[in-house]
Amino acid sequence: QVQVVESGGGLVQAGGSLRLSCAASGSIFNINAMGWYRQAPGKQRELVATITSGGITNYAGSVKGRFTISRDNAKNTVYLEMNSLKPEDTAVYYCNAEVTIAQMDQLHTLDYWGKGTRVTVSS
Repeated sequence: QVQVVESGGGLVQAGGSLRLSCAASGSIFNINAMGWYRQAPGKQRELVATITSGGITNYAGSVKGRFTISRDNAKNTVYLEMNSLKPEDTAVYYCNAEVTIAQMDQLHTLDYWGKGTRVTVSS
């Protein structure tokens, strides 16, 4: 079993900053990509940022230059530093981890999601 748990959401004024954390734990052989996604009310879930195990990052255009994704491979943790927050950043932020597990003498790569952490940006 693998668990993915986010933390760090909250209420912040426009222009402020928040730092989200996400830790994966359990029977993990290896973690490949990790990422953050968000879902605003009435909208579909969208990609915010991803990072590979080697540190290659990818950002949605709407957050580029304001958000920074990073990870600590030793801790199986990914972070999202969010600066210059806007009301349109309000959403539930979900962490995703592409995890390789060992099962029945075989390796399987599966996507695991956290339950989300809410970020609210007031104007």
